[in-house]
Amino acid sequence: MISATTHPVPISSRTAWKAVLSRNRRFDHVFVYAVTSTRIYCRPSCPARRPAHDRVRFFETPEQAELAGFRECRRCWPRSHDHTRIAQRIDQIRQYLHSHSSERVSLATLAKEVNLSPYHIQRMFTRSVGLSPSAYQRAARAERFKLLLKRGYTITRALYDCGFGSSSRLYDRTDGELGMLPRTYRSGGKGMTLRYATGRIAVGHLLIAVTSRGIAAANLGSTVSQLRASLRRDFPHAVLRQDQSGLSHYLRAFRQSLAGEQSLTTLPLDVQGTAFQWKIWKALQRIPRGRTQSYQEIARSIGHPKAARAVARACATNRVALAIPCHRAVRMGGHLAGYRWGIGRKRKLVALERT
Repeated sequence: MISATTHPVPISSRTAWKAVLSRNRRFDHVFVYAVTSTRIYCRPSCPARRPAHDRVRFFETPEQAELAGFRECRRCWPRSHDHTRIAQRIDQIRQYLHSHSSERVSLATLAKEVNLSPYHIQRMFTRSVGLSPSAYQRAARAERFKLLLKRGYTITRALYDCGFGSSSRLYDRTDGELGMLPRTYRSGGKGMTLRYATGRIAVGHLLIAVTSRGIAAANLGSTVSQLRASLRRDFPHAVLRQDQSGLSHYLRAFRQSLAGEQSLTTLPLDVQGTAFQWKIWKALQRIPRGRTQSYQEIARSIGHPKAARAVARACATNRVALAIPCHRAVRMGGHLAGYRWGIGRKRKLVALERT
């Protein structure tokens, strides 16, 4: 039951709760909801994680929520009657960062551009996008650099087109963001060495492949030969070396994770992806064990409510099973959708985590 409130909203509590669960913007100026554990109240469309059902109270206005002792959410700003203005300023900042990618843009410069203080820009942009303005510009530059390499640009031409200015800055920035050096990335991983190990887990066979930086692939399958063939398809130009003893701690961590004894979110990953894909993958890692979220809910949680299809694509391109738990992403209503390693295996994983 949703706890009662002395200021009932002009709709039923059931309808209000559904609006909160779906982050329905149409109800943003109809009511606010407050969370008793955090003492914070929010808009129905707030991108924050949904609270427990029995910790919610509803109020018709922000003033009523504050009189009851709750504080305004600093993420969705429910007192603001011009929420679209914030979104417009975020878009304005993004466009400015993209159009000035070859320059180092300071917060003071952005402050003049959108007529806000540097402090508010840093907080507002980071909360909405998930990255600081400087990190967003670096990620956007790295994405453009990878795109130009795929289009056949030479490294030198791509370097200067993206505004790195020098090869040292290029390698400082992209060595970590690409997961390998640019020349290696462009050649499809040629010259890269992957150590791998296989083992049995509760849902079949598992193959883990790692680079010197971390896990590059964690594949599930019915047979070891099938998994080896899949690894070869994903990394056609890499050197593959089996190392059962050296990677035994990784296999143990995955087994303990399935038993609910360990989280895999702290394991180092070396996965190639855009900044937006990583944003989705990190959102997947925040879904608690035993819970699922729809593609729409995940899209809203990262501030892109219309990006449900992009979330599904990011799940489909994930090469690290369990550590990036895309099996926790489902369709609206909890219906299971496609899974890179088989819908039956996804069903078993969800059931196992709920046990």
